Amino acid sequence: MAADLETDRPIRLLLVEDDDGDAFLVTELLDDAGTEVEVVRARTVAEALAVLVRGPEPDCILLDLGLPDAAGLDALTAIREAARSIALVVLTGDVDRARGLAAVAAGAQDYLVKSQVDEDRLDRSIRYAVERCHAEIASRSLRDAERAAEENRRLERGLLPVLLVEHPRLAVAARYLPGRRRALLGGDFYDAVQSADGVVHALLGDVSGHGPDEAALGVCLRIAWRTLQLAGAEPDHTLAVLEEVLIHERHDEDAFATLCMVQLDPARGSLALRLAGHPAPIIVGGDGTARVVDGLHRRPPLGVAWGERAPTIQVPLESEDAIVLYSDGLTEGRAAGGRERLGDDALCAVTSVQARTLTGWRANPVTLIDATIGAVQEANGGPLSDDAAMLVLAQRPPASSSPPPSLALPAA
Repeated sequence: MAADLETDRPIRLLLVEDDDGDAFLVTELLDDAGTEVEVVRARTVAEALAVLVRGPEPDCILLDLGLPDAAGLDALTAIREAARSIALVVLTGDVDRARGLAAVAAGAQDYLVKSQVDEDRLDRSIRYAVERCHAEIASRSLRDAERAAEENRRLERGLLPVLLVEHPRLAVAARYLPGRRRALLGGDFYDAVQSADGVVHALLGDVSGHGPDEAALGVCLRIAWRTLQLAGAEPDHTLAVLEEVLIHERHDEDAFATLCMVQLDPARGSLALRLAGHPAPIIVGGDGTARVVDGLHRRPPLGVAWGERAPTIQVPLESEDAIVLYSDGLTEGRAAGGRERLGDDALCAVTSVQARTLTGWRANPVTLIDATIGAVQEANGGPLSDDAAMLVLAQRPPASSSPPPSLALPAA
């Protein structure tokens, strides 16, 4: 409406006034003020409501509080209920200022007393009421948007897991970068828990697609996985249940999820992993040299080949090996200086460079994660378009001191 008035379109005014003399006075005052206005008149609240339904929508309603079918604030309430986004000015013969203020409190932008109004005051009141109404609507929309955004941020932040790992020879960290702009959660998901025997179970997965539906499905899978691990479920049973959850919870029958599940026993130096259509982990050695676990057999993603088993892959580890799980959002970014995808091998090389450059990252592996993601984004020429997640399980020799608490940090 404000934009319309700026183009000098005549103001559309709905005058709700049953008295012919008062209606004539209003039109005369507007003519004297030089106001370009299109006046539509209604004599009752019922007629005014019919005009609002029929359209076009007025810029302002000038409402007499003494009408045949509604008296006082009843008329204002009825009109305001039907026209919440239209400027409304009360026109009354009552000189009681308190009544005018009550009308403003009930939803009017202004009030005028018939015996005290002149052309300038009438013109100014109508124009100010229109602008004030626009400002109120814009302010209310902004508040609603900010409130909704904050509620979404709180919800999404609460859905990121706290990793349940407290192992004297292990430091764990994770980082999540959603592809959706300004969001905190997308289709990638991760988790890590430690069982009573000291074995650490970790998961990183990726639901196909982007958006809140995929985020919700990822959360369902993560919570189901954690519940199964805490209950001591076997890996094959865990995969079967996760696939059943996906099939029953997915909003699209073509939706699928890739995942990497690992079981790390630092005391024995052993790593068992299972892959369902997901990239293989990277192993970073004590000297910072990184390698992709290759030659792996994996089953298709969950939801693609229902019931197929994922073979267990045993990977021997040295005492300072770190395991890096990641989603393909990192490898699908562009390689430096070209349009080709980065790929698993290049990500491995980037991780190795950062591991050899940084000091103390095994005690605080989130520094390795941040450095690696930063290098990938720099090669990509900016933020990644797809969701990306990375989880690091960093081993330390038995003689090292106890690690700080495990970290699970959302993107800064």
